Amino acid sequence: MELKAVRAGLKDIQVFRGLFLQEANTQIRYNACHERGWTDTYLLTADDVTVGYGSVMGQQIKGRDTVFEFYVIPPFRPLANGLFRELLLVSKVSFIECQSNDPILTGFLYGFAQNIRSPVILFRDNVRTNYLLPGVVFRAKEEGDRMFDHKQEPEGDFVLLWEGEIIGSGGFLLHYNMPFADLYMEVREEYRRKGLGSFLIQEIKTACYLAGRVPAARCNIENIASKATLLKAGLAIAGYMLMGDVNTDRL
Repeated sequence: MELKAVRAGLKDIQVFRGLFLQEANTQIRYNACHERGWTDTYLLTADDVTVGYGSVMGQQIKGRDTVFEFYVIPPFRPLANGLFRELLLVSKVSFIECQSNDPILTGFLYGFAQNIRSPVILFRDNVRTNYLLPGVVFRAKEEGDRMFDHKQEPEGDFVLLWEGEIIGSGGFLLHYNMPFADLYMEVREEYRRKGLGSFLIQEIKTACYLAGRVPAARCNIENIASKATLLKAGLAIAGYMLMGDVNTDRL
């Protein structure tokens, strides 16, 4: 059987990508890369029958050096190994990057890559918490609010107030695959380690659901404080971002 990876446009893979997203049923970190024009896409064919797709992005926006999505429809999964090899050969990438909760691409990462590392933790919502902080007010940001200097995250659409002063802010980003959204927050440095971050994430989760989205989050694997905050707010580890160097001896 002749297996090929053929360059195509984003519109050519939409049907297959819809199946990929449905099967994954989780937040896809690099979802927006497609619509922003940061990817090259390949149709995967078996004897000229299209059976899936693969997508490549760059570790830098202008490059195209990393396979980050790969999907083959279930009836043709026995051919996936050969199709993935073809994708690597045709695209000439140097890296494979995937989410560990994507079992198909994770399997090929370990099959075709070396020096595998994990820089980022991925989170899903898990349980509802019910923290109460007397005197602390959570509300939407209003025009005229005096924000503090944010050093790590952007100013959020929601704020925490203590004695009328904004001591934290956060929100959720919507450029991820439906229905997921990505939570973020920052608390003023002098108010940290008081449970404010977890309370803020707890309330942002509710606002996210009210907007019709499912909350998710991520943080650097070295960011122990952020990991603890997210777990305390009722999120759970959903997976890890995995990166590996293509081992050309396995092609």
